Amino acid sequence: MELERREYLQKLIQKKDNGRVKIITGIRRCGKSYLLFELYTRYLIENGVSEEQIIGLVLDEAVNAKYRNPMELDKFIRDQIKDRSKRYYILIDEIQFVAEIQNPYVDDPSSKITFVDVVLGLMKIKNADVYVTGSNSKMLSSDVLTQFRDRGDEIRVYPLSFAEFYEAYKGDKHHAWTDYYTYGGMPFTLTLSSHEEKSQYLRDLFTRTYLKDVVERHSIQNDTEILEDLLNIAASAVGSLTNPTKLSNTFESEKHVKISSTTIGKYLEYFVDAFLISKAERYDVKGKRYLKTPSKYYFTDVGLRNARLGFRQQEETHLMENVLYCDLLRRGFDVDVGVVEYNFKNKDGKSARSQLEIDFVVNRGYQRYYIQSVLSIADPEKRKQEIQSLIRVPDSFKKIVVVGDYINPWKDENGIQYIGVEQFLLDEKAIDI
Repeated sequence: MELERREYLQKLIQKKDNGRVKIITGIRRCGKSYLLFELYTRYLIENGVSEEQIIGLVLDEAVNAKYRNPMELDKFIRDQIKDRSKRYYILIDEIQFVAEIQNPYVDDPSSKITFVDVVLGLMKIKNADVYVTGSNSKMLSSDVLTQFRDRGDEIRVYPLSFAEFYEAYKGDKHHAWTDYYTYGGMPFTLTLSSHEEKSQYLRDLFTRTYLKDVVERHSIQNDTEILEDLLNIAASAVGSLTNPTKLSNTFESEKHVKISSTTIGKYLEYFVDAFLISKAERYDVKGKRYLKTPSKYYFTDVGLRNARLGFRQQEETHLMENVLYCDLLRRGFDVDVGVVEYNFKNKDGKSARSQLEIDFVVNRGYQRYYIQSVLSIADPEKRKQEIQSLIRVPDSFKKIVVVGDYINPWKDENGIQYIGVEQFLLDEKAIDI
């Protein structure tokens, strides 16, 4: 089975030969290496680039261990660039495996040579185009990008979107949606047939890859169990407002473990840096300002989230919200949690103030959308309740309710658009219907 990953391939093609290093980022095992060494390499060859012009190294393979020395890596690549009249494409996978070494030409012990020196040097070769991927405990992908600042272009790769998943899925849309919000979009799961195989694979990714990376990278000695518990608590709280203080209190009340909110916040940032989770800030729509706390955390892949909980908490409403959040990020939107404050008279006739939530305030350039995720609107009272925040938004940007039920798109008397989740995810233009 071959996944085309057209969106990401097109981004690489557009950035080809632009004089900047292309940095492919994303959670481990989401398909970065496949994109670079299979899909993009094939594109280059099909468009006239000979195999001799493609210099590729996969640095987590033992056969290439020699090139984890930055001096050896630099020498190897430069030796392959033999013809100044030809364009060379340098593809380096798992760049973080390159060690930091003492500069052999300088007595100063603080003078080091790293992969950054190698890549920046290669970028100065006029007939070379440089691509790297990077992720693991020594140098996660977000750090790789930071090293190059304004000299690099990031291509962020996500697990399979529902549209990509359905394209490769053998079955109808409704079964595909159920499988997707259950097992997520990690590409390898599509090659597995049984629940047991998929469950085991996703659980192993956490213990053998993601948690190991975080523990090793940050030299965490005694808190591995706390990291696991924190992931489980975050997984249970998907779609709910929380903060480090609240999580710290949860540890004390449920686990009888005292851990400071500062430490909790630090560990959450480790998970964000590893692309395991994303943090959605709260935005006051009327006040046009961000609120410091609480926030929401969503998992990069719902299958990984479900695996953390042993597939025990399968509330479709929260999983649907998580899927929508990730898909909107993948489309290039900035996504916040919206808050709308309003004043009213309570039952005693006194003035009171309340806050209503909008699941997502979605921005890209001059575009803005307000999106509510609702499992069903069959009950008129439920629909009325769900749109209270939307009808109080004081501007004319588009308002959308994405519904878990299969429905034909329609618009109500308030101008609010209703659309089924499957159509919304399969057709990116549906946001503008």
